Amino acid sequence: MLKEIIYVGLGGGIGSILRFLASKIAARYIHGYFLFLGTFTVNLTGSLLIGLFSGWMLANQPDNQPFRLLFIVGFCGGYTTFSTFAFENLRLLELGQWTLLTGYTLCSVVLGIAAVWIGMKIGMAA
Repeated sequence: MLKEIIYVGLGGGIGSILRFLASKIAARYIHGYFLFLGTFTVNLTGSLLIGLFSGWMLANQPDNQPFRLLFIVGFCGGYTTFSTFAFENLRLLELGQWTLLTGYTLCSVVLGIAAVWIGMKIGMAA
């Protein structure tokens, strides 16, 4: 059990650090209502990565628990962020930015699912 916790913690720590850096970079270049684009980018790339990792694992090493814990549960779990997504949607709602709110929510969900699917197809072929 301790070994599993270490895998998840290590992957999650690295993912969280990369998410933090991505948000800092986004904040430097994006201002105002479009600040959510940092979270949007992180969540879509994270969706692609979880698809890649899952697809590769299913095709090549379906029983590789350390890989799953480190990359899928830990890294992707730490890298992507649903809570920030929810908070940013609430802020857009409070600001009356209905078009941005609708577009952000729909694009995040639809493109996120598509990114996982594409990642799995690529991962299974690799």
